[in-house]
This record gives sequence, structure tokens and C-alpha cells, in this order.
Amino acid sequence: MQSIFDLIGFGPTGWGPALLKGLLVTLQISVGAFLVGLLIGLAAASAKIGGPRSLAILARGYTTLCRAVPELLLILLLFYVGSMGLNQFFEWLGYGQVKLNGMMVAIVVLGLVQGAYASEIFRGAIQSIPYGQIEAARAYGMHGFGLFRRVTLPMMAPNALAGMANLWVNLIKDSALISVVGTNELLYTAKQAAGSTRHYLTFYLTAAALYYVLTVLSNLFAGYLERRFRRWIPAV
Repeated sequence: MQSIFDLIGFGPTGWGPALLKGLLVTLQISVGAFLVGLLIGLAAASAKIGGPRSLAILARGYTTLCRAVPELLLILLLFYVGSMGLNQFFEWLGYGQVKLNGMMVAIVVLGLVQGAYASEIFRGAIQSIPYGQIEAARAYGMHGFGLFRRVTLPMMAPNALAGMANLWVNLIKDSALISVVGTNELLYTAKQAAGSTRHYLTFYLTAAALYYVLTVLSNLFAGYLERRFRRWIPAV
């Protein structure tokens, strides 16, 4: 009978390399989805605050939908319906069916879901900026992207950091939901190992420990960033 260290080790019969590869895929999906969510969240927050009425309504509807529907259901809908729609589009153009990359689809799907939550974080952070600061910047001739880069972004970042750090930790856990569509991330690999060896407790606890380590390291890094950002804010 194999010992626990043989099962999760790096020997000929160990699942250590596969678990580390799954962990790497989890990180790749999480980072990619986080960046996609940042871009979508910023765009949606900007539309809600200062965009045309039609864009504001669309952004609020997108946020409400993603926050109301369970994330697992959204992932299934976006993955299967999105893949079907894309293949039908390519067939309409005269091309054959396209096999989508599982990791890229996972990044886009999770990014769309996380973008809805990020938009609310950014909206609150932007609205917390004293309006006089924005008016003063405009009086100096700043507008558009220059105003956002020089004034809005530096002032909103400290207020948004805690919420974004929490979103990142949730995203690491939510990446496990992608296992339902067959992406070889950490949980999917642990399920394969558990099913192959019948040592369910060993591999599920190993996966839980790896998620825990990721969360602890993420919290430490977020705390470091928050301390750095707070140094730029004058004491009141």
C-alpha cells in the first residue's frame, strides 16, 4: 500500500508533478481572469458614473445579472452556449468548427463574472474621491485619460485595493468551478488523482492545503501593497 508521501510525491507513481501543473494552471487562469475583470470593471464603472444613459443602463444590467445568477450556472452557460454560438458564427462565415482553448475560455468566462463585482468596487472608489479634486484638475486643463491617469487612478487605488484583494482571493477559489467543464486546474487534477488511486481524502486535503497557501501568500502581498499605497495618502 502506497504511503501518503508516495502518492503526492515526485516519484514514478507520485502525483506531485501533476498537482503542481494544476496549481500553475489555476494561477494562470486566476491572473488572466483578474486582468480581464479589471478592464471590464473599469469600463462598466465609468459607464455607470459618467457614460451615456444607454451605456449606464447596459452596465447596470450586466452587473445585476452576473451578481444574481449563480457563478457555476453562468460558467456553464457562457462556456457551452458561447462555444456553440462562436462555432455557428464561423460556420456562417464558411469555416469549419473551431476547438476552443479551455484555458482561454476559462479566463474570459471568469473575467466576465468578476468584472461585474470589480465594477462596483471601482464605482465606490471613484465616487469616494472629493469632487473638488476633479474640478481642480480640470481647471489645470486635464481631461479624459490624462485626468484618469494622473488624478482619478492614484486617488481611487487605495480605496479599491482592499476590495480588489478580496476579489482576487475569491477568484482563486472560483477558478475551481472551471473544473466542471474539464479544464485541468488544481481541483480537476486532484479529482483525477483521487479517482485513480481511491485516496480521496489525501488528494482533496492536498488541494485544500495548496489553495490555503495561495490565499495566505495573496493576503501577505495585498497587505504589503496596501501599506505602500497608504504612504501616499496624507494624514488627516
